[in-house]
Amino acid sequence: MQIESIHHIGIRVTDGPRAIAFYEQLGFRVVYRDGKDPVVVLKTDSGVELNLIVNAPAFDGKNRLMDVPEKYPGFTHVALRVGSIEEAARWVQERGLTITEGPKRLGDGVSLFFRDPDANVIELRQDAH
Repeated sequence: MQIESIHHIGIRVTDGPRAIAFYEQLGFRVVYRDGKDPVVVLKTDSGVELNLIVNAPAFDGKNRLMDVPEKYPGFTHVALRVGSIEEAARWVQERGLTITEGPKRLGDGVSLFFRDPDANVIELRQDAH
């Protein structure tokens, strides 16, 4: 078996309409809503796919993988490639979102990090040119 690429990323959220509105700002659009399961599929024009799993209970605003002293296994963030980290930083700030880290050089690129409304960590990453 050979892995060819990532097909999609699943993100558990508390409020479907709020999460959809947030990810639409990033260029995602709803392409499917499951009639039986709490799943909403979003895609960008370039084919990046997210599955929002809309069944998280209300929470205290803390990301259990990032914001508590105990470290649990799990996926800590999603990294999305951008053409310009400067444009990405402006985009984040214009929307009143907080950059939690960066922009900073990591390996052969530059990254910044921020959170979605459910405290899920998003990395925007510009590859080195």
